[in-house]
Amino acid sequence: MGNNLLFKDEVYAIVGAAMTVYNTLGHGFLEAVYQEALAIELTQRHIPFQSQRAIPVYYGDHLLKTSYIADFWVYDAIIVEIKALDRLTSREEAQLLNYLKASGASLGLLINFGHPNKLEWKRLANTKAFSRPAVKRIRENSRRLADQEP
Repeated sequence: MGNNLLFKDEVYAIVGAAMTVYNTLGHGFLEAVYQEALAIELTQRHIPFQSQRAIPVYYGDHLLKTSYIADFWVYDAIIVEIKALDRLTSREEAQLLNYLKASGASLGLLINFGHPNKLEWKRLANTKAFSRPAVKRIRENSRRLADQEP
């Protein structure tokens, strides 16, 4: 697969923040606890994000009343969905894939804090949404933010 992973550095930063949360809290808390702790860790690392971002769903040209809520929208491009389960299943992967399709985002991370021995995480790509200009914009924003750090 090589080193051509989409948003490789950004994913590394997000997973690093999640690992710090897991190493600090361990497993066993409710998802809401990890949500709040990860928001604090992302803020401390100067990683740009929105928490609990609504994702509208369309049926053709019609906006549906039902929408999804992503746990985090990070770097203005990556959906991060967190869980606190014994293990991840295809159900959680399907949820994140639906979020990717509905939002048009190209990459999602599924992060599970509930496993008793380790932080679990998976990256899922929406290959239909891949856009070189979007990747370039995200990388420029990441570099700009890194230059601003004290």
